[in-house]
Amino acid sequence: MIRNVVVGRVRPGTDPALVQQALDAIVALPVDGLLDVRVGLDAGLRPGAWSFAITSDFADAEAYRVYDAEAEHNRIRREMFDPVCEEIVRVQFEA
Repeated sequence: MIRNVVVGRVRPGTDPALVQQALDAIVALPVDGLLDVRVGLDAGLRPGAWSFAITSDFADAEAYRVYDAEAEHNRIRREMFDPVCEEIVRVQFEA
């Protein structure tokens, strides 16, 4: 199994509703080989935390690669996340 972890920091003044819409769009993507996806805005429990996180579990590396190249996924990244994010980091690992 491959776990993909994404965290993002949004620009100051960004409406959290816009971020939530982008997260909801990720959850709604129909993806073969996707076992689980979890998203959330930072709970604000500690100063300096990132703004949101996404964790996605895939059956294997090929399922992740298909997801990463999928046109709608890339549209969501480009049109919904890129305009509001200062920085996004991600890591994939075998779980």
